[in-house]
Amino acid sequence: MGQDIAERYRNVMARIEAARARRTIAPKDDEVTLVAVTKNHDIDAMRAVIAAGAAHVGENRVQEAKAKFAEIGDGVTWHLIGHLQTNKVRQAVKFSDLIHSVDSLHLAQTISDEAARLDKIQDILVQVNLAKEDSKSGVYHEDLQAMLQAVTALPHLRLRGLMCMAPNYEDVEKCRPLFREMYKIYRQVQDSGLPMSNIDMLSMGMTHDYEIAVEEGANIVRVGTAIFGPRQY
Repeated sequence: MGQDIAERYRNVMARIEAARARRTIAPKDDEVTLVAVTKNHDIDAMRAVIAAGAAHVGENRVQEAKAKFAEIGDGVTWHLIGHLQTNKVRQAVKFSDLIHSVDSLHLAQTISDEAARLDKIQDILVQVNLAKEDSKSGVYHEDLQAMLQAVTALPHLRLRGLMCMAPNYEDVEKCRPLFREMYKIYRQVQDSGLPMSNIDMLSMGMTHDYEIAVEEGANIVRVGTAIFGPRQY
């Protein structure tokens, strides 16, 4: 198992580098972080991908991440990428280096309050629902500026950028316009001079569309199945 995971991890890394070289708008030298998404994969799979070189791991569920963190510790960077309920914030802030899925001001306030209790500045991304899918969380584009201004006023948060998910199109090329528009929004946010922020992260792209996301400017991709195979339920 470990050898297969290592080989697939290296293959994804190579595909990311090839996609980065094909960029036409985003800088080709903007490095891309691969987050190995270990949701529903066991601790041995996580250890195997770390041994293969992965420095960033992602989890969707707080309880699963908490249990794995107890085994692995802080030798890697922990990304919480799934929808975060406010009643799970206390646990999430204890181990999360970066929370991708901040989708409401209420959630942001709760995270800031808990980070204050731990004397921590919590790095976050604001999730944008650019396609306005009912099945996905996130802030609509027209509400984004007000959300960002409110978030940057919270003392124990540091806004690092934006996250989005494209619809699961059968024809993956249909994701490209959305990713391209998301990159433009990201650059606008970078140029807006928001206080108490360090805007340098655009998280978009998963197993089925990460190469297109990288081509269009993503500098974080969240890949699970292409590394670990089908999830173990």
